Amino acid sequence: MSDATKLLRGLVAGAIAGAVASFAMDRFQAAVSAFTTDDDDTQSEPATEKAADAVARQVTGREIAEADKPLAGQTIHYALGIGLGIAYGIVAEFRPAATAGYGTGFGVATATILDEGAVPAVGLGAAPWNTDLSVNLYSYASHLVFGATSELVRRQVAATLAA
Repeated sequence: MSDATKLLRGLVAGAIAGAVASFAMDRFQAAVSAFTTDDDDTQSEPATEKAADAVARQVTGREIAEADKPLAGQTIHYALGIGLGIAYGIVAEFRPAATAGYGTGFGVATATILDEGAVPAVGLGAAPWNTDLSVNLYSYASHLVFGATSELVRRQVAATLAA
């Protein structure tokens, strides 16, 4: 199989996997939120909404209307998930060892690099040492769902494309 074919298969399988995994992560978070009570309703807006606002300010010079922030945040969530899925899909085609742990390594890496590193570094959230342990565990659990779902879907799509 040519490298171009592997690249294209990884891109397509990764994009689909990233979209499905973003949905699975979103549903996992909704389910967990339904079972937890938050005594602190003063939490700031989600990092995805803050990121969407920052993009809007750069592009249009204006902030996103409050009513539109949840959708804008979801757009950022899915765009990032699809982008990460594409990168993972391509890497998996050329370095199958990257899929070890059935995507859980990918999930842990995304939680560590994004939620625990990049989000605080760019001012979209608090540093991990300034948050409750439960917040960090929630992040890792969510990203484990993302990683495992990415691998499950990526394998299925890649196998279908190879057939």
